[in-house]
Amino acid sequence: MTLVKVNNRPFGNLFSDILNDFPAARSFGQEFFTFPQSNIHETPEAYHVELNVPGRSKEDFKIQVEQGLLTISFEKKEENNSEDYKTLRREFEYRSFKRSFTVDDKINVDGIQAKYENGILKLLLPKKEESKQASKQIHIA
Repeated sequence: MTLVKVNNRPFGNLFSDILNDFPAARSFGQEFFTFPQSNIHETPEAYHVELNVPGRSKEDFKIQVEQGLLTISFEKKEENNSEDYKTLRREFEYRSFKRSFTVDDKINVDGIQAKYENGILKLLLPKKEESKQASKQIHIA
């Protein structure tokens, strides 16, 4: 399976470090270059993708596979402000994002599963039977 980050920080930590050195640019960098961090694990049966996305609702995520591209997105919902409820300080921020990975033909696309628990969005991408590698002992003659 090939998992390639698309719509992620193109210049990695270097670009982030440069932006963080300038206080005025800090909000610019965070606004345009904030994506959820991910972990990708492989087992003989499947790939496991985890995204760190706390404080969201599972109904707000959209996951789709189209033409070999797995796309995970979150749309920020507008909050209703009440006249009797006044926010004095807001530090929690949930920005919309879209994160994509290429998926090769070793993945059983019909078997992909997702669940959201404890702030982690977990995806199970099962491998097709023919792509599972069995361990084999080779005897020397």
